[in-house]
Amino acid sequence: MIFWYWWIIALVLLVGEVLTAGFFFLWMAFAAALTGILAWLFAEIGLESQVFFMAATSIGSIFLWRKLNLHYPISSDHPLLNQRGRQYVGRVFSLYEPIVNGQGKIKVDDSLWKVQGEDCPSTEKVKIVAVQGTVFIVERVT
Repeated sequence: MIFWYWWIIALVLLVGEVLTAGFFFLWMAFAAALTGILAWLFAEIGLESQVFFMAATSIGSIFLWRKLNLHYPISSDHPLLNQRGRQYVGRVFSLYEPIVNGQGKIKVDDSLWKVQGEDCPSTEKVKIVAVQGTVFIVERVT
């Protein structure tokens, strides 16, 4: 097997990484690129050894990444970016519809959200204290 085949495999795996979530294909692409370098430097290495090296390097790098990711997780400066409901916890809003039998609605920006909490008229202000799915848990603001 010619060494640049491994680099083509690495490129295909990188494209797969771009199209999917997670870092799974990235480490296999890394292993394929390393195998290509190994095959380039040592042309006498057989195909079986190259495939074994690629497989071992893939498995080793994936396990190493997972272990490092557990000890040093990636932190974000926007931890609530994809958790829209949790972004509103702690904010105060006026009721759009009164809370009757524990159910009501509030208007947040241009959206209506269901709320659960103590019964109160639509003139009350409520504070969002938690989120359960797409329903805000609220309490009366005094």
